[in-house]
Amino acid sequence: MKYDLNYYEKMLREYSKTGERIAKIRWDWIKECDPRTVLDYGSGVGWFRAWRPKGVEVYSYDIAEYPQTGIDLMMYNVVCFWDVLEHIPDFSKIEPILSLARNVAISIPMKVELNNFATWKHWKPGEHLHYFTEETLNALFERYGFRQVKIGQPECPPREGIVSVIYEKINS
Repeated sequence: MKYDLNYYEKMLREYSKTGERIAKIRWDWIKECDPRTVLDYGSGVGWFRAWRPKGVEVYSYDIAEYPQTGIDLMMYNVVCFWDVLEHIPDFSKIEPILSLARNVAISIPMKVELNNFATWKHWKPGEHLHYFTEETLNALFERYGFRQVKIGQPECPPREGIVSVIYEKINS
């Protein structure tokens, strides 16, 4: 998958209504994290920032050329990885970002039954570099000093097989 301007323009044309709906679900999901300052890491076309609540500062970063604010603060109430972790080759690259977070919110494809991967909607070798269970995801975040405080599937529907999780920094 090539994440270039053509990809992002297509996403805007074809999925903006769904993007708005998902952004609102995500804002509701993280409300208990006191999301006054938020970093949307892997922000894509910027739907999460576009539909933010009043009074919330959202900074955005993505590897693509799409407009973004950058990473400007030394601490964020929430760092979001919406549909991002499964694409990151080396998690040590996000360690500096995690050090800026009081809370981390993620959405990720997660297969409950560990069988029939070849027919699973989110089985995308080459695009999805990692597949997680709740245990392996928790182990990853524990390594960086976080603990799980909330897990569920608030985006299902409109999506399928996507799990959302909130982590908080231990001793923050």
